[in-house]
Amino acid sequence: MKHRSRRGTLLSILEEAAIAIPDELERAFRAHHGLVFRTAYRITGNAGDAEDVLQTVFLRLLRRGQNADPLENLESYLRRAAINAALDVIRSRQSDQTIPLPEEASGLALSSPVDADVSSLRQALTRAVAQLSPRRAEVFALRFLEGFSNRQIAQTLGISQVLVAVIVHRTRQQLRKELRPYLGDRS
Repeated sequence: MKHRSRRGTLLSILEEAAIAIPDELERAFRAHHGLVFRTAYRITGNAGDAEDVLQTVFLRLLRRGQNADPLENLESYLRRAAINAALDVIRSRQSDQTIPLPEEASGLALSSPVDADVSSLRQALTRAVAQLSPRRAEVFALRFLEGFSNRQIAQTLGISQVLVAVIVHRTRQQLRKELRPYLGDRS
C-alpha cells in the first residue's frame, strides 16, 4: 500500500506539472524509492516528512537528469540526497519553532515516564544531529542510521577511511556532549 501511495503521489505531482517522466527516472524510482523513504524516515522519524523527502529527491533527480551527465553511482547519490534533504527538513522545522506530534500519539500524554524519556532523547538527538555540519551529519547518518562500515562510507563519499574514522570519533564526542543531560552517568 505504501508503495502505491508514494508512487502515486510523485507521479501525480509530475503529471500536474506536465513533466514527461523519462524511462530512466521511472526505473530509478521503482528500484530505489524504498531506500530513499527508509533513509529519510530514519532521520526525520516521521512518515509525512519522509514522503516529502522522497518527492524532493526524485524531483531533484529529474531536474539533474535534464542538465547533467549520468550518475556514476545512482544508489549512493540517492542515499546522500535523502540524508541531506531529511536534515534540511529537520533544520527548517527547528527554525520554524514547531514541534511535530509523534505519529503514534493517540492522546495528550505518553504512556509512561520511560516513553517520555525516550521521546525527549530522540528529540534531543534530532536537534543535535541537525546542528552538525553537513559532512558530519552525512557520515553520522550513514554509519549509525544506515549501518555502513567506515570503508563503505569512504567509498560512498570518496574520502579516506582515516578521515571517516576521525569524523565519526569527533561527531560522537560532540553528540555525547550535547546529549549529556539526557544520558546522565552513561556518557
